[in-house]
Amino acid sequence: MEFTNSPVCIKDLEHIASKVMHPSALSYYNSGADDEQTKLDNIAAFDKYRIHPRILRNVTAISTETTILGQQIATPLGIAPCAMHMLAHPAGELATSRAAAQHGGVMILSTLSTIALERVIAEGNSDMQYWMQLYVLSDWSITEKIVQRSERAGFKALVLTVDMPILGRRRDDIRTRFIPPPHIHLENFFDPESASNSEGAAPSTYNDVPELLLAASVAGGNPAVTWDNVIPWLKSITKLPIILKGILTAEDTKLAISYGCAGVIVSNHGGRQLDGTLASIDALPHVVEAAEDKIEVYMDGGVRKGSDIFKALALGARAVFVARPVLWGLAYDGEAGAKQALDLLQNELKLTMMLSGTRTIQEIDDSYVLEPVTQWIQSSVRRQKRANHNDIEELKSKL
Repeated sequence: MEFTNSPVCIKDLEHIASKVMHPSALSYYNSGADDEQTKLDNIAAFDKYRIHPRILRNVTAISTETTILGQQIATPLGIAPCAMHMLAHPAGELATSRAAAQHGGVMILSTLSTIALERVIAEGNSDMQYWMQLYVLSDWSITEKIVQRSERAGFKALVLTVDMPILGRRRDDIRTRFIPPPHIHLENFFDPESASNSEGAAPSTYNDVPELLLAASVAGGNPAVTWDNVIPWLKSITKLPIILKGILTAEDTKLAISYGCAGVIVSNHGGRQLDGTLASIDALPHVVEAAEDKIEVYMDGGVRKGSDIFKALALGARAVFVARPVLWGLAYDGEAGAKQALDLLQNELKLTMMLSGTRTIQEIDDSYVLEPVTQWIQSSVRRQKRANHNDIEELKSKL
């Protein structure tokens, strides 16, 4: 399958990225844990949910505006955190940020960004929000410095990744022995004071710990992090709202509420951590029910179409985040490609809204989606009716 015209869907961008990206980078982005069951389920699970459209409504004007953490934004579609965008394109997170600024949603920047957080947010505008994703390193003081820098730079929230006490077993990364190329650096680990005073010398990392060791600290996870130590600690060092990324259960949603978090992202890390968990879209209704409107609920994982976004919104997500599609767009055409990925999904969302009879995000609710169990019950009833009808006809024929 070759393309002579512009890509028309996210699958097209994925195909192009598979041709132009370095194989080890592509493998790193696309890898899942173990048998990749959860990674594949994330995508396939959306197909179990059927849209329940309404007709003959005036859908001349469609608005995707909504509020996130009390701020009006243009769309509920945002960019999920993903490491090392320079693996996809030399402009890295700068290109992603410029695309996001034109798009108007939320961009979550990874701790493992290849561009310093201050430079990334400088590419944005007041019509969008930037959130900073965090890992708690073994040296908590380094995480604290990143938190302080994020708050000074204007980030609106902190997104704590909570599903990585240890790195999941990603077989493709093991096979390829993935190591970032030498020209790529994790600039959030550089001391900005050192960078500004270096006069041409290479800036130093925090506490003079080698950059690869800092990255290894993230990759190794931190099994000592708990509800009782990390949430109160973060609340003591920042006034920013805290959002937990990696929630899949009602139980943990209720804990997030009790610990005063502002939101949760229903996520299984793109299927890269524990294989065999629920797909994000399947876990979403349980989390939304447990949240009871006391906390904002978002989701990521497996979103490849605008109709996927619609289904997630109908099931209670306030915003929906994507990562791999944006990276494929970056690989295709840098900033323009990343924007194209977002535009494809945004336009598909608007089209789905029009064809389903919804004009605003606020109108989308669970009445517009039939869940798998509902479909099963309805099909069972139809089968039983057919069986009863056949039994009656058979009796009639014998009389």
